[in-house]
Amino acid sequence: MDSKPNDCKAIASFYGVSGKNLQHQYKDFLSDFKIWNQKPHAKEWLIFPKNIGKRLSIDETSLSNDELYTVLTNKAAKGRKGTIVAMVAGTKAETVIAIIEKIPLKQRNLVTEITLDMAGNMGLIAKKSFPNATRVIDRFHVQKLATEALQEIRIKYRWQAIDQENQAIEKAKKNKKRFEPEVLTNADTIKQLLARSRYFLYKNKSKWTANQLQRALLLFELYPDIKEAYNLSQGLQNIFENTTDKIIGFARLAKWHEKVNQSGFKSFNTISRTIINHYHNILNYFDNRSTNASAESFNAKIKAFRSQFRGVRNIEFFLFRLTNIYA
Repeated sequence: MDSKPNDCKAIASFYGVSGKNLQHQYKDFLSDFKIWNQKPHAKEWLIFPKNIGKRLSIDETSLSNDELYTVLTNKAAKGRKGTIVAMVAGTKAETVIAIIEKIPLKQRNLVTEITLDMAGNMGLIAKKSFPNATRVIDRFHVQKLATEALQEIRIKYRWQAIDQENQAIEKAKKNKKRFEPEVLTNADTIKQLLARSRYFLYKNKSKWTANQLQRALLLFELYPDIKEAYNLSQGLQNIFENTTDKIIGFARLAKWHEKVNQSGFKSFNTISRTIINHYHNILNYFDNRSTNASAESFNAKIKAFRSQFRGVRNIEFFLFRLTNIYA
């Protein structure tokens, strides 16, 4: 009964009894929730030292009402039983470190690698808690910054197009004329082109459909800045995807930084400085091509688990069910 959140309702329906009553019976009598050894502190922290492995991931997730938990997971478990090593309420480094240090140092010293994002608190937790582990900043967090910078430029031009269209409509009304927007060869207006270009800018052009290719040609012709920003974003992604050596990766990133400097894009310069400030842990990606994808995947499982409960009313019981499956 611990495997699925809707088991109680399904069983209750089968036997024609109240699902709500059966859930209460399960929580209070049928399960081991009342005698769970971690129940007294479950809302604040949970640790499972036996689940520690050589390669870990650390990330944050929300259980309810935007209350964040720091989650430490074992990559070797592949999102199944034995995945959760620790869950700690909040993201404050000192609090999380104090809980993780309840795991004996001898076990923590066995960890050789930990993946994380660029948040300073996560870096400090990883450094203090696992002194022998190589810290690897997730490449997808770096790439996400570049795609967000690209979309920021597209959105800037979209607002300009909306403003220009409003001005043209007002002018037409003033002159008692009918407003006719400019229609491009693919039947988009300028405003529509900028709105509908959102999705293909995330993708490599080799994956564009025929319609997306036509739209891209029009967009890049009208807005060379967007084309240049797209090339910078794709260039960064290509470095991570097509490089296997750390030294070569470092050289390619240096060339990418130079292109960013020449572009003059403020947002991309911010990304460039961010990479420089974290370059050592970013370059560690090229050793084993490790990412934080397993942590993101596990966060998705927690959210799906939560949605089946239609929210989290009793955090301790929710964590009890969650850890029965994944710890």
